[in-house]
Amino acid sequence: MDLRYTDAAPTDTERAAVDALLGPPPSGWEGAKERTDEDLRWARGGAAAAKDRRDQLLPALHAVNDRVGWISEGALNYICRRLTVAPAEAYGVATFYAMFSVVPRPAKVLHVCTDLACAARGSGALCADLTERLGPAGAPAEGAVWQESPCLGLCERAPAALLLQAGAPPAGKESVEGAPPAADEPVAGAFRCSAVLAPATAPAVVTATRAPGAAPAEPPAGTAVPQAGDPGLVLLKRIGTVDPASLDDYRSTGGYTALRRAFALGPAGVIREVLDAGLVGRGGAAFPTGRKWQATAQQADGPHYLVCNADESEPGTFKDRVLMEGDPYALIESMTIAGYAVGAAHGFIYLRGEYPRAYERLSHALTSARTRGLLGPDVLGQGYAFDIEIRRGAGAYICGEETAIFNSIEGQRGEPRSKPPFPVEKGLFGKPTAVNNVETLVNVLPILEHGAAAYAATGTETSTGTKLFCVSGQVDRPGIYELPFGANLRDLLALAGPPEQMRAVLLGGAAGGFVRPDELDIPLTFEGTRAAGTTLGSGVVLVLDDSVELPRILLRIAEFFRDESCGQCVPCRVGTVRQEEALHRIVDRTGAGAAADVALMREVGQTMRDASICGLGQTAWNAVESAIDRLGVYK
Repeated sequence: MDLRYTDAAPTDTERAAVDALLGPPPSGWEGAKERTDEDLRWARGGAAAAKDRRDQLLPALHAVNDRVGWISEGALNYICRRLTVAPAEAYGVATFYAMFSVVPRPAKVLHVCTDLACAARGSGALCADLTERLGPAGAPAEGAVWQESPCLGLCERAPAALLLQAGAPPAGKESVEGAPPAADEPVAGAFRCSAVLAPATAPAVVTATRAPGAAPAEPPAGTAVPQAGDPGLVLLKRIGTVDPASLDDYRSTGGYTALRRAFALGPAGVIREVLDAGLVGRGGAAFPTGRKWQATAQQADGPHYLVCNADESEPGTFKDRVLMEGDPYALIESMTIAGYAVGAAHGFIYLRGEYPRAYERLSHALTSARTRGLLGPDVLGQGYAFDIEIRRGAGAYICGEETAIFNSIEGQRGEPRSKPPFPVEKGLFGKPTAVNNVETLVNVLPILEHGAAAYAATGTETSTGTKLFCVSGQVDRPGIYELPFGANLRDLLALAGPPEQMRAVLLGGAAGGFVRPDELDIPLTFEGTRAAGTTLGSGVVLVLDDSVELPRILLRIAEFFRDESCGQCVPCRVGTVRQEEALHRIVDRTGAGAAADVALMREVGQTMRDASICGLGQTAWNAVESAIDRLGVYK
């Protein structure tokens, strides 16, 4: 693509997909098939109008990709004319995301996870079997194409696969305005998701690819929570016991009690409660939530925004998916409280592109909340205006970084920004913005329902409340577990059923670190894991037994970071490649033969840690370093 438009024209289907999102083009300058005499006399809009529309670029790309299966040059031309975006810029955005394609491909695309949890549960054998049955990855066959994928967030049912089929939403399956899908019904709608196959077997995958309607239904969200129904649960108490599509069921179990108390306290009172409760971010950084909200609320510039980071792409993480699928109204209520506290009238949920069911659940919940006066111009009759919009990601791990989310929503490439200025000063659209992930936000509900003192009484002095842990790998009962901060790793694994011959446990995902079987008494707190030389991260607990080849796992981690590096800064762009190259050289070697490459990786890893612009490069060496130093790999 060039800075100029080409002669390529969109098909009627592509044009209809874009127009369904943006409305019909108002003039020939913006993509109408013919230019009228009036168009030749006037050119409306200009740079200011173009800037105001730029944030519709990612939704427009989704609209075409969902309808056709790929984004042609003609479709990209039409999107650019509608939004007044240079074709080269739009091409740079379209090629940034793994779920989009700018070359022809079949309407059915099968994503097969080959990341850590699935690799530990046999994804390699699954891919080999699919190669025999359907041909090599990336080669179209029988009207479909399959490809290897990073983590799909289905780790409790590994190995996993996701089948997406482009096309118009089927009649009766509209995702936003239509009736809600039942709790165990296969999803359809904007995503055109045909099947979620987990655990996936080659025969089931081939059958679903040939006849998507024959795919088995997804299990209820509660199956991902082995503790479902336990009266001691706080964040997971409704999952598996309450219909996630029913607002009445949510309210009958205490829903919207916290929002009413928030209105009674006022914005400053809500922030004080969150500060007194000691709530810190659950995404890994552990920054005090109350301080972030307070700093945002104090900014004189406006408007203020709230962004929910629901783009959990850390391999082994799936807690936010379970919360959104199983208790969507809890997220909506907590976001309304957060928006009220920081003075925001508009919130965004930046949802991971691989989460079709979560999209369906949230879309229906938002519609129900608006209908009942729980979102909109006058929430609960309190004179507070607030609404929420879902923006879908498209397969980019880096967009989990808070400033990369801003760029993605604004229609730019999802690359991190330099800080300062910090998001609380200049965030989304250059305005003060509070960013929290799903788990952090839903923790606000028990704080306001029971009070800050009661919340802080659970956990430890510096890690208060409960924490969700994503347990996967070689355990008997994988899933999401909720434990008070302060429980140790041994307690958690006892619930999940550890293997007899444990080799290692990876804490925090690909950006985390390994611990040995003799280190299971590590307290699961931010300060406890830090003191033990590892990290709690987002709550990933991946258990590996002696059957797993650790050098291959480390190589997969290195491949993941190489693929997901946005390429903006040299230390990460070059360092992740050099790390992978070194691991390829020594994957089957030990001793003196590996020493030189280990020394090289230490130097490269330290450079990435010191000089990368964001957390991706800064943590890309963590897991490999811990495996070398704690587990003795390559010695």
